[in-house]
Parts: sequence; structure tokens; C-alpha cells
Amino acid sequence: MEEKTSFFKKPAIQTILASILCAALGVVLGYVILLFMNPEHATEGIIAILKNFFKFSGKPQQLMYYMGSTLVKSVPLILCSEAILFAYKAGLFNIGAAGQYTVGILVCLYTSLGLGWNWFLCVIAAILVGAVWGALCGFFKAFCNVNEVIAGIMLNWIGLYLCNIILGTETCMNTTKSETYDIAAKNASGILPGFMQEFFGKNQYMTIAVPITIIIAVLIWVVLSKTTFGYELKATGHNKDAAKYSGMNAKRNIILTLAISGAISGLAAALYYLTSIEHYKISSSVPGMGFNGIAVAFLGGLHPIGAIIAGLFVEYITLGGQYLNTNYFNPQVADLMIAIIIYLCGFVLFFKTVINKPKKKKIKENAVQNTAGKKEV
Repeated sequence: MEEKTSFFKKPAIQTILASILCAALGVVLGYVILLFMNPEHATEGIIAILKNFFKFSGKPQQLMYYMGSTLVKSVPLILCSEAILFAYKAGLFNIGAAGQYTVGILVCLYTSLGLGWNWFLCVIAAILVGAVWGALCGFFKAFCNVNEVIAGIMLNWIGLYLCNIILGTETCMNTTKSETYDIAAKNASGILPGFMQEFFGKNQYMTIAVPITIIIAVLIWVVLSKTTFGYELKATGHNKDAAKYSGMNAKRNIILTLAISGAISGLAAALYYLTSIEHYKISSSVPGMGFNGIAVAFLGGLHPIGAIIAGLFVEYITLGGQYLNTNYFNPQVADLMIAIIIYLCGFVLFFKTVINKPKKKKIKENAVQNTAGKKEV
């Protein structure tokens, strides 16, 4: 008779437990750091970070406003994690998501500020250029046997310099402030339509970006788990030669996987910058969003829905740092906590291995039973 799988042996439960453990350890270690910095005010500091916008619980409108802003700022992080997760499930490590996100910024802002397009066309343009950037990486992998990590890193920097050069012109950038123009002021049609703005304390940045992010996550889960197309992509990623001999077009699937991943990264940029919550500034480094998405994907257990929760948590803690008392602490302590959590994400698989490690007693019993069975035969 087959034994029932233990509750804690279920993969989904183990993933959730491992992710919660990583997050909890990160918060505890963050508190320890605060103790070293200023023992007297450490408890006050950690409470301020964890409380975040709930400090406005007595002022409902302010509470909802800041909650809405947190949701908006979580969108690019969640979508970049979804892009990385999608490629990873297909056996590919898309470290080029940062570059795909960057060219998405370039195109959505240039089409909006430079060409005066409406939001829909700007979003489509960002998706397409992100897909092309991802497909380039896939092409080098499929036809030139160039590792996607190397190709992705090279394209990241090319994307950054193109973005700096094109958006750095007076057409898109307010040179007196060294940042791109406010879309709402220069091209109102380029702003995404609002979503429940009254409910979120009249937050003008709350747009359809939030529901679209949830829809994309659900679609990724359906495609990867419930469709033949998703199975083909995963099969190709895990064993290109086996997929080829079973009749699948391995090269096409590699390019397609990275193109879809790139499209999601491009979408992430458009859904964030077309809210006008942030303006682009000339940067000397590739946006961290694409790299942070890797940690969020793993913290979310490499599950599309888990990535939403992980992304919200990471952004919540990050923004919680702004409520620290600067007389006692540097607000970047919150970023340090996130860095620790990100580092601990690497141990998710280790935690699952420990949980799954069979007990010595059970191994011995199974060995005795197998020996007895052989003797009877």
C-alpha cells in the first residue's frame, strides 16, 4: 500500500515554508544590525520599517494613498521576476532582463515624450523592443552557441548606453533638472488610464498597471502548467537534444522563450514609467530592477503567483526604510535587510533539501525490508 505524502513533504508547502524562513531570517538579521548601530532605538527602528504606511492607520486617506504607491512601485519588480521565472522554467537564465527593461524604458518614454504617442502604442512599442532584445540573446544561444548569460550581460550595457544617449537629448529630457519631462504635463495621452484612484486616496499614479500585472502572472502560470506550448518550452530548456529528437524545434523554442521573457521585461518598464511616478535620469549602471527580479523569483518559489507576494514584500520593506528616524539610523538599513533576504534566497533549495532528507532509521528499515523481499524470492 502506497504511503500518503506528508503535509510538509508537498513541494508547494516546502517552497512556501522556505520562502517565509528566508524573509523572517532577513528581518531578524536586520534587527540585529540595528542593535549594533543603536541598541536604544533598534526596536523602534524595526517597528518603523515593518509598520511602513500603516503608521497612517488613523488617517485612512493617507494610508490608502501610500498603499497605492507601494503597489505601483512593486509592478516593475514583479514583472521582471515573472520574466526571469518564465525563462528559468524553460531552462534558461535570463540575466539580460535588466537590458530588456532598459530598452523598454527608452522606447516607452521616447514614443511618449518625443513622438507624442498615446499610452497604448507606447506600451506595445516597449513590449516589441523588449521581445526583440530578448530574441537577440536567444538567437546567439540557438545559432552561435553563446551562453545566454554572457549574451545578456553584453546586451544590458548596449541597452543602457542607447537609453542614455537617446533620452539625454532635449527632446525628452529637461536638462535643467537632468531628468526626463513629466509625461502628464507634456503628453497627457501618454499616461496609463487610472484604476481605483478614488479608493486609493486619490492617488494619481494608480493605473491599470496593477491589474495587468496580476493578469500577466496568471497567464504565465496557465501557459507553463496547462498548455502543450509551455511543456515544449520547458522540455527544450531542460534537454535541447532530447527535445530535438522528439520532433520539437529546439532553436525556435529557445528564441521564443527569451523573446517572451524580454517582452514581459519591456512591459514592466512601460507600466511603471507611463504612470509618471518616476522620471528617468542618466545612469552609469544598469537598472537594478532586472537583477532584483532574480531574487524575487526565487523568494516566490519560482511560482508566478508566489512572485507577486514576494515582490510586494520586498518593495514594502524597501519603502519602510523611509520611515526610519534619520537621527539614529541611515534609511538604507532597509535596503541592507533586502540584500540579506536576497542572499538568503540562494538557500531556498538548501532548506528544501534539509526538509526532504530521509531519516537514517527509515533508510535502515527500507534496506531491511528490501533484503527480506529478495530472500523470499
